[in-house]
Amino acid sequence: MKRNLFLTIIICSTALSSLVAQTKSTNPFFEDWTTPYGIPPFEKIKIEHFSPAFEEGMLQQEKAIAAIIENKEAPNFKNTIEAIENSSELLEKVSLVFSNLRSANTNSDIQKIASEIFPKLSAHSDNINMNPKLFDRIKVVYNNREKEKLTPEQIRLSEKYYKNFVRSGANLNDKDKARMKDINSELSKLTLLFGDNLLAETNSFILTIDNQNDLKDLPASVIQAAKEEAISRKLNDKWVFTLQKTSFIPFLQYSPNRKLREFLYNGYLNRANNNNEFDNKKILVQILMLRLEKAKLLGYENHATFVLEENMAKTPNKVFDLIDKVWEPAIKKAILEEEELLMTAKMDNSDFDKIELWDWWYYSEKVRKMKYKIDEEELRPFFKLENVRDGIFDVVKNLYGITFKELKNTPIYHPEVTVYEVIDEDKQVLGVLMMDFFPRATKRGGAWCTSYRSAYYKNNKRVTPVVSIVCNFTKPTSDATSLLNMDEVETFFHEFGHAIHALVSNCQYRGSTSVPRDFVELPSQIMEHWATEPAVLKQYARHYKTNKPISDELIAKLTKSSHFNQGFGTCEFLAAAYLDMMYHTMDFKKAFDPNELERAILEKKGLISAIAPRYRSTYFQHIFAGGYSAGYYSYIWSEVLDADAFQAFKETGNIFNKKIATAFRKKILEKGNTKDPYQMYIDFRGNEPRIEPLLKNRGLL
Repeated sequence: MKRNLFLTIIICSTALSSLVAQTKSTNPFFEDWTTPYGIPPFEKIKIEHFSPAFEEGMLQQEKAIAAIIENKEAPNFKNTIEAIENSSELLEKVSLVFSNLRSANTNSDIQKIASEIFPKLSAHSDNINMNPKLFDRIKVVYNNREKEKLTPEQIRLSEKYYKNFVRSGANLNDKDKARMKDINSELSKLTLLFGDNLLAETNSFILTIDNQNDLKDLPASVIQAAKEEAISRKLNDKWVFTLQKTSFIPFLQYSPNRKLREFLYNGYLNRANNNNEFDNKKILVQILMLRLEKAKLLGYENHATFVLEENMAKTPNKVFDLIDKVWEPAIKKAILEEEELLMTAKMDNSDFDKIELWDWWYYSEKVRKMKYKIDEEELRPFFKLENVRDGIFDVVKNLYGITFKELKNTPIYHPEVTVYEVIDEDKQVLGVLMMDFFPRATKRGGAWCTSYRSAYYKNNKRVTPVVSIVCNFTKPTSDATSLLNMDEVETFFHEFGHAIHALVSNCQYRGSTSVPRDFVELPSQIMEHWATEPAVLKQYARHYKTNKPISDELIAKLTKSSHFNQGFGTCEFLAAAYLDMMYHTMDFKKAFDPNELERAILEKKGLISAIAPRYRSTYFQHIFAGGYSAGYYSYIWSEVLDADAFQAFKETGNIFNKKIATAFRKKILEKGNTKDPYQMYIDFRGNEPRIEPLLKNRGLL
């Protein structure tokens, strides 16, 4: 019996080894990718490849870390920090592909794998970051960093590793380390669930219209898009509006049917807040309480204090101070805007007594037309997606000499993705850029820039990055191409700024490329300034039918209306940023009702009832599932920088000043996190940033 069992074990082990070998031989993650510039071979990657690749990636890193610890040589930068940097090559390879597909082209299989693998990844990371022997070696390198004749980048990277290990719990006792691991595991599950719930809620809600009278005053392009959405859902004789911004915002802007506006807006406003299986209230409470406990374990007062230590802001008080400085003029302007909307509403109906949340878009569009003789539908024909793209290409070429060449027959993860080779002024290839523009049920909302591979140096040769822009722009219809509104145009410029930041990065190490959260928006937001410059508009804003450039008259209207509705726009953003900071500075003793707390926080701040925060708690993906916890303020913090930085161009009288552009590239874009970001900005600008350009740009002075 024992002999037979022994033989069975041998046979099973041999079969398992054979299976593992077979899996490795057919799994593309275990191969060197021979695709152009190392683009992931999406057509070869199957669902069943991810889990084995994750497991092997973790195993390889465990072995590499063990080798570092067992190294008998005295710890130095090369055998410790650099060795850790190189230990995760396979794990990073599979993680980047998986995470990006989970955001841009997910499905139930991907979500299931994520729920299984993310807690394992959390435990794997904790085992490394809390390893006392590994931390001992890092401490030696950190303490000797000034003696070892390291480069400034290597010194800063050594400091970063030391701080990251301390902030991950390396100095905790065994009991607290165990608790920290439990917290991290729970957070990995909860943040994942939060995002999945939000996607499900966004996809499940629709407004179905079967009476053509309910389409009154809607632009033809909006009606056509709703018809095609209905057909895609096999509702051929109806019109369907969804919670994608490209669908529900035009309805709110143009539909005179107040009840339907209210129904659609409330669908958006109450996502993941419907007491069903996708409700996020309990989840976000758990996330906040676990983050607070984690911060206290590490010796911080709260989660915000923990996060901000590594950002430019440094302390919650500095963030609150910035919010207050912008809030005061913004709320005054918003109150005046509300009064103007109410007067306009009374012109339609003398009994109208209050602007509700679902009224703001509708009446602000009316006011825009009356005051500036302009509306979004008049502008859309001049913002054909392809023309906006070419306009951005021209801006980047004029600034940095960078050009773009479309690549055909390269691997893509979805038929709508386009791929470009990015070529520098000296004809060297900088990297590859992928772009994915339109909403779909498999893609989360919003717009973002990400990478499938970061730029760094390997064997003294620069590894070209593979960068991706993912958006949810207005889709083309059967009778019209994709025509963007002004917000989408600026979003495109914004995300392209992130892409350029990643593409021109010139850091030696991957660990040097990640910049503080409140600095990362500078390269993206400065790009938005060129979007509405008259000279730039004349080049790319061409009518999609006639190819005639936008008229001087329309540009003048656009410029004149640039401060319109800025009280609303600034307050809805700042309300969300304030909510984020309050949540992450509070000392929660027990569970609470997020709706009640949210209401109390916003009432205390003085937000008027006609404006909701840009993101309510149950769908605030940025802070509960997107890496912006205690960091949503960063957009306005970076706007202080970008408004001041763009002044550097304006002051010369040339928005394409080559000297200024080169300085911005060399001193900001290429540097990553190789230097203190505040000092990097001063090196570029010659002085500290001023808040006045931001207030002026928003019409708040």
